[in-house]
Amino acid sequence: MMFMGGVSRGSELESNMVRERIIEKATRLFASLGYDGTPALTIADAAGVDIATVTDLVGGKREIYMMVARRNYLATQAMLDSAFAEFTPDRAGVLLVVDRFLDFYIDHPEIPELWIHRWMSDAADVAGVEAQYVKPNRDRVNEAFRPVVGPDVDVGQTVEVIVWCVRGFVVGGMLSPKGEPHGPRDIVYLQRFRAYLHQLATRLLGLDG
Repeated sequence: MMFMGGVSRGSELESNMVRERIIEKATRLFASLGYDGTPALTIADAAGVDIATVTDLVGGKREIYMMVARRNYLATQAMLDSAFAEFTPDRAGVLLVVDRFLDFYIDHPEIPELWIHRWMSDAADVAGVEAQYVKPNRDRVNEAFRPVVGPDVDVGQTVEVIVWCVRGFVVGGMLSPKGEPHGPRDIVYLQRFRAYLHQLATRLLGLDG
């Protein structure tokens, strides 16, 4: 059913449900099509409402995008809260966080998809997203890893490399010898990538000494 001309006729509960549906649909569209490739009308159509309802409940496309980015940030923060509750300052602790990060992205592929779009200059006119919604979590990981790693290790750069690898695998997968892509839903390739990721983190962070 279409909601026309705002939501003043609907209950607060109904408005909240419609708002959540708008954000959910926008999240999927931004992940698959990018910000630039997703008109506000497409979001409204996907949510089954009109533009006026979208504007009343959430705002314009830019506001929706920032809300999606914030929710992704908070979900990532919650994952790190859980991981660091079990963290130990050693190789096992580092790999636990790396594993949780990989598993989290597998469960929420829309998050790496959104950031990969930004790598390709999507939403270039929406500045400050990374500073607000990536850097705080990244700084937290860097600070936790820094006392554990070997001497002369560039922790920040190494964490970036790990993030790049995980995003690339979750979104693009790995090529088989026949040239066929295999993503994280293929258990064999997931195990292979996880083992490589452990090796990469161990060596680049100097944890094998």
